[in-house]
Amino acid sequence: MSSPRNGALPARRLLPPGLLFALPFLVLFAVFMLWPLVQGLWMSLTDTSLSAHAPSFIGLDNFTEALKDAEMWRALGHTVWFTALSTVPLVVVALGMALLVHTGLPGQWVWRLAFFAPYLLPVGAVSLLWLWLYQPDLGLYNHLLDALGLGQVAWLSDQSVAMWAIVLTTLWWTVGFNFLLYLAALQSIPDHLYEAAAIDGAGAWRRLWSITLPQLRRITAVITVLQILASLKVFDQVYLLTKGGPDNSTRPVVEYVYDVGFTGYRLGYASAISYIFFALVVLASAAQYTALRRREK
Repeated sequence: MSSPRNGALPARRLLPPGLLFALPFLVLFAVFMLWPLVQGLWMSLTDTSLSAHAPSFIGLDNFTEALKDAEMWRALGHTVWFTALSTVPLVVVALGMALLVHTGLPGQWVWRLAFFAPYLLPVGAVSLLWLWLYQPDLGLYNHLLDALGLGQVAWLSDQSVAMWAIVLTTLWWTVGFNFLLYLAALQSIPDHLYEAAAIDGAGAWRRLWSITLPQLRRITAVITVLQILASLKVFDQVYLLTKGGPDNSTRPVVEYVYDVGFTGYRLGYASAISYIFFALVVLASAAQYTALRRREK
């Protein structure tokens, strides 16, 4: 067998085997993630618009304007409010559902399917379903309120109720994912812990508080962090249910970016708002990570 001339080596010897396998993913990641990230950052430093004029470099003017934009801060406040309202029930309800299934209810596969199936539905189908449920005159919820002798509720047109209606829709739609994570964690708890507690005379509630919940502490932290990040990025269901109304009282910051960029045609300014929001999310994630590390120590 002849050796390579002039010290040339085959490609598989120039690159580690693992890198060769990861190369297709790295190329796609660079093209569809890193390049748009760099392009968006550059766009935020220009007055790029959907109109015909050529963009020009304006430095940090977009960021300065965004920090003084009352509507941006209002939209950010709506995002934080939605996150605060949705995170707790999406964690607590998921835990309760997982505990019910894990205790051995009859027909467990039916309960698992029923709890997880809504998560598989597209957001358009979910929003259309709940729009009908929230209908003022024909909706199921107002029909039930009428049957109970209570007044009807303007679920999506009352500023004091609309955000709660969106949270309820989100809870029904996405709680199945957290339920699945909790169920997997419950199934990984060693049986001998419960057997030892039963021998010592511990009842069901004592086993729950002394064994189950402490064993779920780590997965609860993970689910909480994931849920906060997911809630901060809310857009689809809000846009389809209320379009940010009434009077922009439910408009999250992502929808504000959409409105500024594709309704107001100011792509450069929308990019600047996006990077401000991105920086805030990174800071929130870092704070959560630091808190979790300190708690583990």
